Amino acid sequence: MTVNGTEYTRDVEPRMLLIHFIRDELELTGSHWGCDTSNCGACVLWLDGTPLKSCTALAAMANGRDIRTVEGLERGGELDPVQQGFIACHGLQCGFCTPGMLMTARWLIDHHPHPTEAEIREAISGQICRCTGYENIVRSVRWAAEHPSGAAS
Repeated sequence: MTVNGTEYTRDVEPRMLLIHFIRDELELTGSHWGCDTSNCGACVLWLDGTPLKSCTALAAMANGRDIRTVEGLERGGELDPVQQGFIACHGLQCGFCTPGMLMTARWLIDHHPHPTEAEIREAISGQICRCTGYENIVRSVRWAAEHPSGAAS
């Protein structure tokens, strides 16, 4: 599989979850593992450009596929506007849900450059944040949509 632009080849046990492969085998620990039941959304990454709760997929299912993790948001030393938005608008507190929120927000903005508050809330509805009440997360996503080039814009 290709992860954040780098090709990896590994032998894996047939039952290994994709989140465990990413975290344990590749040591990309930005994506969090929270529930193994697809309830929390902390493990969201992209499989072939589509958000996926990686605790619901086996690593072997990603054979030959393209994966993007939260580590892949930063480009050339610059934070993605979504990451900048979470900083600027205090979209995180404990940070546990943040990787999944960032990946979902980036996908949303890529597909709907000017999302409404309702569209943002719908997009993140599959993820649980126990700290913020979602207000600052929504503000953070809106900030990113309004600043597609990041803080410099």
